[in-house]
Amino acid sequence: MAVPVGLDRHAEAVRRLKASYDALPPDAPVRLAKRTSNLFRTRARTDAPGLDVSGLLGVIVLDEAGQTADVQGMCTYQDLVDVTLPRGFIPYVVPQLRTITLGGAVTGLGIESTSFRNGLPHESVLEMDVLCGDGEIRTVRPGDDLFDAFPNSYGSLGYATRLRIRLEPVPSYVEVRHLPFADLDQLARTVADIVATGTHDGLPVDGLDGVVFAPGEAYLTLARFTGLDHRSGPASDYTGQEPYFRSIQRIGRTGPRGGTDRLTMYDYLWRWDTDWFWCSGAFGLHDPRVRRLWPRRWKRSDVYHRIVGLENRYQVKGRLDRRRGLPERERVIQDVEIPVERLTEFLTWFDDEVGMRPVWLCPLRSTRDWPSYPLRPGATYVNVGFWGTVPIAPGARDGDKNRAIETRVTELGGHKSLYSDAYYDRATFDRLYDQDFTRTVRKQTDPDGRLADLYEKAVERR
Repeated sequence: MAVPVGLDRHAEAVRRLKASYDALPPDAPVRLAKRTSNLFRTRARTDAPGLDVSGLLGVIVLDEAGQTADVQGMCTYQDLVDVTLPRGFIPYVVPQLRTITLGGAVTGLGIESTSFRNGLPHESVLEMDVLCGDGEIRTVRPGDDLFDAFPNSYGSLGYATRLRIRLEPVPSYVEVRHLPFADLDQLARTVADIVATGTHDGLPVDGLDGVVFAPGEAYLTLARFTGLDHRSGPASDYTGQEPYFRSIQRIGRTGPRGGTDRLTMYDYLWRWDTDWFWCSGAFGLHDPRVRRLWPRRWKRSDVYHRIVGLENRYQVKGRLDRRRGLPERERVIQDVEIPVERLTEFLTWFDDEVGMRPVWLCPLRSTRDWPSYPLRPGATYVNVGFWGTVPIAPGARDGDKNRAIETRVTELGGHKSLYSDAYYDRATFDRLYDQDFTRTVRKQTDPDGRLADLYEKAVERR
């Protein structure tokens, strides 16, 4: 059983981080020295040293009675869950990829199937310590300007070194029901009803997400957290020959009301990580022959992300495609929040104009207003995630599809996450993400402008 690192080791790690920041020349770019990333924004390469976060990778202390944990900012959710789950707890929201860090999810808006009842990861944070641009570490809580501006700031306001989060007690297993829908309006109405009541057909719903495979084939997956029941049979394991997303179709097609499956809590949390949703198909892993030869320990999102990073750097596939006369391709990797009442409108437009399938659906509700990502508190949104490439048509520019998506999302009253490519002009960006408030906070915490601002990071890729 993994154990917390304790307060003394945390204090020493913070001291090393602070020393590495103080050692940077005033005009040097500030970045973290970390091996993994879940961002899809390319940035200019730099030889400047990164901040020493090598000791900020774990859980500090766990308060089982109070159902809270103090966690270091660079702790991955995999390592966090390895401490909490054997003790019967998970964070309120566990993003779907193992190597997302807690600090990254809070500053960059993580999401998962519990978000329809628990919001986004930052909404279960009780307190955090932030290393700011002026070199000071500030302890902040909900209602403090820095705390409220921190979600969706992507390091432009500093880096969380410690976060105190609430934990949710959970049982050992999860029963999932895959409900089929041929009509997107009916799917949207069902989402709205489940979010409002927390139930479906008289049963509680603990997790809710979905997949649209085609305009006439979509599924909602309803998760119910449950204890061990010998009558339910063995739990499914999708690290083997069948990708998890294929099981949604297979089980969901068993009847008009779909069918059920059963996973351990651990496998449910990482069900999407094993195949990077469905993106592992780019490496042949949807072919059972290839999948059989691919080691299980390499079936994980960070391995695939590194492969994509190598391709982005060396353009091997891109050069081969050009030699074969294939068109250039635009990367369309985005997550957007759409009001549930406009979901059908967006999905229909997206299929007509972009044509990428499948897409992921994840309902959410925000409990309060957050200035840098202003969702209406109490309103139901659906995160729509789509990740891949599309051919660039003759006469079109790279980025045209992404620009069209940004425009359509804004027209429908939605918002776009900033972990990937963004194309907004400065004025539009400032309005959508309330950078007036952020600039007020930056004047207090980073008066010399040591850190790049959010527009520079998200759009100019600094």
